[in-house]
Amino acid sequence: MDETLDKLGATIAAALPGSVTDHVVAHGELTVTAAARDIVKVATFLRDDQRCQFWSIVDVTAVDWPGRERRFDVVYHFLSPRHNLRIRVRVEVDEATPVPSIIGVFPGADWFERETYDLYGVLFTGHPDMRRLLTDYGFEGHPLRKDFPLTGFVEVRYDDEQKRVVYEPVRLAQEFRNFDFLSPWEGPAYGLPGDEKATQGKASEAKAPDGKGS
Repeated sequence: MDETLDKLGATIAAALPGSVTDHVVAHGELTVTAAARDIVKVATFLRDDQRCQFWSIVDVTAVDWPGRERRFDVVYHFLSPRHNLRIRVRVEVDEATPVPSIIGVFPGADWFERETYDLYGVLFTGHPDMRRLLTDYGFEGHPLRKDFPLTGFVEVRYDDEQKRVVYEPVRLAQEFRNFDFLSPWEGPAYGLPGDEKATQGKASEAKAPDGKGS
């Protein structure tokens, strides 16, 4: 399989000189590196060329490398049902440079690109509806960036008592809980290796209620 993928990667690179700059096979997966400006050309080739026939788009996402000049990898995943193969296409882009939308080639990329914009701040030119998809109205920032702060932002919810939409600071309400392992929902009914230590500890506490031991 690795040989087949490597041959396919070399074929794509040879057919798109300058647009495809590298290809690598790792862990049984083919990754092709392309120039961001030519992503529409690359996507069209992957869809239409008989050696590829990647007709199905699986995902569009990003990876944030804040220490790098072009900090984002925009990553596309395609599937070829005809050849039963998958391919990953990676393009590098900085914060200010938008990426051409591939909706004209793969209409299913619509919400994937919107999600990538919402969570990472990567803009796609030519997208007909470049709005946030997952975060609230008026949300500031992009939550999956590595430098996104965990506090200081607001959330929007409808308040039943006030009968209106209210804005509140984001709170991490979940606290550490004391698990009751006797509950069938939180622990098994059978003993596990090491459980005997807890029983021994309780027995010691019962003999020495002051906590100093016997």
